[in-house]
Amino acid sequence: MFDRSRRRLLTRRSKPEQQRLPWMVNDDIFTDGCTRCGKCAAACETQIIIHGDGGFPEVDFKRGECTFCYRCADVCPEPLFHPQTTPAWAMVAEIGEGCLAYQHVECRSCGDMCETQAIRFRLQPGGVAQPELEATNCTGCGACVSVCPTSAITVVNPTNKES
Repeated sequence: MFDRSRRRLLTRRSKPEQQRLPWMVNDDIFTDGCTRCGKCAAACETQIIIHGDGGFPEVDFKRGECTFCYRCADVCPEPLFHPQTTPAWAMVAEIGEGCLAYQHVECRSCGDMCETQAIRFRLQPGGVAQPELEATNCTGCGACVSVCPTSAITVVNPTNKES
């Protein structure tokens, strides 16, 4: 059994935790049941599943987007995923202060990649258009993350945000 609390005792949290996989059951059940076989990573059509902390699979949006194909769940020999009929996850994009538009530099890379148009740009008189994220339209696919030239976008679970 993998005890996450002991592993975190001596480490600093320098970056936000990675998202495991879409449709995953809760993290405790996942870490107890996952055999770290790598079948999910091999099946991923966009190759965004990596071996993360402790060898457990995680999604790395810097490699690309999740297409919600469900292949990772289909090939898993363990019962660690919810049915595909349920929402994949509650993840949404978050645009940080490093965004070029916030620095008065024209850039709309994230909006161009957003299929659901969750990221739109509001025109500013005499200035650079500013990004606005409509969280209810965001699927958390991560398409905007890899194209951001300043890595200002992260995908987070709004229910897990620290205050």
